[in-house]
Amino acid sequence: MVAAGEPRRFSCRVLPVRGKKDDNQLLQAIACPVSLAEGVRLQVVKRLIDIAASAAGLLLLSPLLAVVALVSRATLGPGVLFIQPRVGQGGRIFHIYKFRTMTLGDAPSADLSSDERRLTRWGSFLRQWSIDELPGLFNVLRGDMSLVGPRPLLVEYLPLYTAEQARRHEVLPGITGWAQVNGRNAVSWEEKFRLDVWYVDNRSLALDFKILAMTAAKVLRRDGISQVGHATTEPFRGSVPGESPSPTSPATTPAEPARKDPDAAI
Repeated sequence: MVAAGEPRRFSCRVLPVRGKKDDNQLLQAIACPVSLAEGVRLQVVKRLIDIAASAAGLLLLSPLLAVVALVSRATLGPGVLFIQPRVGQGGRIFHIYKFRTMTLGDAPSADLSSDERRLTRWGSFLRQWSIDELPGLFNVLRGDMSLVGPRPLLVEYLPLYTAEQARRHEVLPGITGWAQVNGRNAVSWEEKFRLDVWYVDNRSLALDFKILAMTAAKVLRRDGISQVGHATTEPFRGSVPGESPSPTSPATTPAEPARKDPDAAI
């Protein structure tokens, strides 16, 4: 967002943004990219806030983190944390941390036929209240992520983005974001990416605080946790017809097939 009287360096365009009045209605909003100087100032201030907030959060929530880790160890077995490569700002790869919510299927009788069967009751509880995301505060403190930004997605998606969709990597990924408070996993990938790019073009501290407040309300209402027919959301399989994959997205071949995990899908 730009202060009154400050000229824009870029032209504006219309992008869809989900409105409050009707969850099925898309409102049109003008997306005006922030200037370079604006973006640098915002990045510095956001980083200071991220460091202070994540450090304070880890300290204050340490008893809860310890309890969750102990219960997860007792119910899910070894491997309390889910650690997976994700794509960060500028396409940089980092490892995201979450509490594990699914069985690894070590038992011979384990049913791995679907996400719904692998997702445990304890894991479902963690996901419903977004407690599984709390270890991500370590990523924020390290500088891999921000409190607010587009959600970091799988490395294997990199060659599938259009040039416009790939712009979501212009900023640090976040624990929560504009797409998460406007549908989370209940909306299509294309809509998520449009909302992500809208955030990139309109980011501000005021918008971040609004997203954090909306996130708290969403968590309490447990909205948008999954798509119909999926434990979370279906995998992203590429651009919609008529769009070309981004020429700037590096073609990557994962070292191993992505685990079909609800943690891997969001």
